[in-house]
Amino acid sequence: MGKKNILTNLRQKQEAREHQILSRYASFADQTQGRDRQEPQCDIRTDYQRDRDRIIHCKAFRRLKDKTQVFLSPEGDHYRTRLTHTLEVAQNARTVARALMLNEDLAEAIALGHDLGHTPFGHAGERALNEITKDSGGFCHNMQSVRVAEKLEKGGMGLNLTKEVKDGILNHKTATEPHTLEGKIVRFSDKIAYINSDIDDSIRAGIISEKEIPKELSDILGDSNNKRLNTLVHDIVKNSAGKNGIYMSEEVNKSMSGLRSYLFQNVYRNPAAKGEEQKVKHLIWQLYEYYIKNIEKLPDEFIDMIENGETKERAVCDFIACMSDRYAINLYKEIMIPKSWTVKSMEHR
Repeated sequence: MGKKNILTNLRQKQEAREHQILSRYASFADQTQGRDRQEPQCDIRTDYQRDRDRIIHCKAFRRLKDKTQVFLSPEGDHYRTRLTHTLEVAQNARTVARALMLNEDLAEAIALGHDLGHTPFGHAGERALNEITKDSGGFCHNMQSVRVAEKLEKGGMGLNLTKEVKDGILNHKTATEPHTLEGKIVRFSDKIAYINSDIDDSIRAGIISEKEIPKELSDILGDSNNKRLNTLVHDIVKNSAGKNGIYMSEEVNKSMSGLRSYLFQNVYRNPAAKGEEQKVKHLIWQLYEYYIKNIEKLPDEFIDMIENGETKERAVCDFIACMSDRYAINLYKEIMIPKSWTVKSMEHR
């Protein structure tokens, strides 16, 4: 048997092993609905493993390290960024998927890609771009994440991900419903991750304390980050095992919603955490207006998009959404703030 056949057999063995060990409700890699563009399969990786790797190696994923999660420009090394949030979602999703004997590779790929299209400055940036573009379709980070995967990466070629991964990315928000159980796991895992990490970061910032969290919530979910994570993950596994669905008990789900409401009241709308948001809105508006009036100043890849039929409004929106916090701030300074200058005195001429 030649080397190529041996390698191909490695992927086939993995696909066969999925059918042997995974739940009958799992999404099997060899039964994927495929990609928008057909391409030869990898010799050693399943399609979902390949998607995971494509996401990790793309530019949009790397930029997540400098994008806000909740706190804008926090002082300290231990606050979450959009990247660390993404890794926490992936870890939660893998744990649940493995416990339920579902496809861990698919859950991980969806989790790693779910925020690829998120704006600089977190949801403040998302709200600003949505308001700016409301007459041309608006802006939602989940839809933008799919757009990044389909069009913006690799010079307009996109990542050509499988339909199951794109479906999970598109439908990871609470208001939508993924078609695979792995996508539904990520939907829960995202909420679990950001609620717990936002509490942890808020305590670190001195905005709230553990003792201030309502006792009726702590009694059910736990009085520490580790205990809450343990309760939420175990509850999903316990209530979903052997079922064709991903469920949480009514008591725990209600308590998690109560904790989310508590965060909205005390953190997300707290002036200490969100006091800079008006500056974010102004910055993004100014950048948008500048590039709409100076399209030729856009990077070549976005000019190419316009020349190939994209509207200038959407191209500018794409450019801004791609920015990291630091890049957006530095670009704003370069464009909007006068540079220092000197005039040589006559005596030195």
